[in-house]
Amino acid sequence: MNIRAFVDEGLGNSAYLVDLGDGRALVVDPSRDSRPYLEAARRHPLDVAFTADTHLHADFLSGSRQLAAHGAQILASAEGDRAFPHRGLHDGEDFDLGGLTLRALATPGHTLEHVSFLLLEDAKPLALFTGGALLVGAVARTDLVDPDRTEELARQAYRSLHQRILVLPDDVPLYPTHGAGSFCSAPAGAERTTTIGRERASNPLLAAQSEDAFVAMLVASLGSYPTYFRRLAEANRRGPRVLRPWPSLAQLDAREARTRLDDGAVAVDVRPIEDYAAGHIPGALSIALRPAFATWLGWLVDSEQDVVFVVGADQDRDDLVSQALKIGYEKLAGELTGGMAAWRMAGYAERRIDLVSAAELPSSTLVDVRQTSEFSAGHIPHALHRELGSLAGSRDLPDGPLTVMCEHGPRGMTGASLLERAGRRELSVLVGGPREWSALSGTQLISAA
Repeated sequence: MNIRAFVDEGLGNSAYLVDLGDGRALVVDPSRDSRPYLEAARRHPLDVAFTADTHLHADFLSGSRQLAAHGAQILASAEGDRAFPHRGLHDGEDFDLGGLTLRALATPGHTLEHVSFLLLEDAKPLALFTGGALLVGAVARTDLVDPDRTEELARQAYRSLHQRILVLPDDVPLYPTHGAGSFCSAPAGAERTTTIGRERASNPLLAAQSEDAFVAMLVASLGSYPTYFRRLAEANRRGPRVLRPWPSLAQLDAREARTRLDDGAVAVDVRPIEDYAAGHIPGALSIALRPAFATWLGWLVDSEQDVVFVVGADQDRDDLVSQALKIGYEKLAGELTGGMAAWRMAGYAERRIDLVSAAELPSSTLVDVRQTSEFSAGHIPHALHRELGSLAGSRDLPDGPLTVMCEHGPRGMTGASLLERAGRRELSVLVGGPREWSALSGTQLISAA
């Protein structure tokens, strides 16, 4: 099969363009920015005739409605109660793709209505698109529908695996949606696709000796997740708004930007942390434009707030807009034309935050904002741990100077900007992470037992 993967490194997800062999194509689990799939199809050339969603995604907005606006038919679980035109497939139901067949297999667990799509030629399985039902080395988290139903859904995930997926031949290729970098519980690693046999042999969750052991292992692996996950499944059920034409950032002069901010907009500064440190709008959040930008925008900024962006001269505005829109951020007021130079020229105030190296770490309180798993793997002695996603709600940090750190610096600067918004002034950010500090100081990091 000619199956092309489109990997979103920031969200850790993959979509797939499947050449059906007759000039038409199927896209599985597309994100809202459908342009890459359509452009790839034109180059081959292929007509995107079908688009399929394995589940109501919580981490990104589906692009199926965008593709439907270009003529594709939407395929999804009949149990999803989607509020827009689509072909709902029941468990075990086959859909004729014109020579090939797509079979829906009910695989609840990650979500209630989750299906995996088995692609067949005659009766031969060619590929299984597993969404979150089975990942490379993992199974997607089961606490997104309702935290109180986490164990119930974990048990459903176990049964889905053993009754619907692991009964297939070992050589069937698996194409999961979630991969490394996803907050839907994929482990680190470069592999994005696998086979049933490989997972049977190497996936630790599949080695569990019983359903109870599987559930205990899966639930114990669950960490925090971005707050925007709580609203996107419902947004996907209702159907994301079709965007035509694809939006671009408006230009705001310094006075217009200041007016928007005075009226309640939030400033998000996407420049590299060195530029932010040298001078930024008071109260602006630092969220550097990189693959993980969407995750932190969705975790830290209210989607109902207008956003004014401060962007570097050579940064990709289209990437910024795409990352924002694919997690449902549509209130993009625009960017400050001319950046901080224009802000200064208008006579408006700015603030600075010091950058410090591992060799010159000050004696101030050190705040480590990495995820719990990262902190547990190794941290600087006496560092306080506050995950970045919950830092804005931390009210127990000691008075006095604070130095914020992460693995390299960007999340540390985001944390410092959150603390500045909360009224803290004596702030600095460690550039470089705990391993660099350990190498320079000769002191071992502390790991969890």
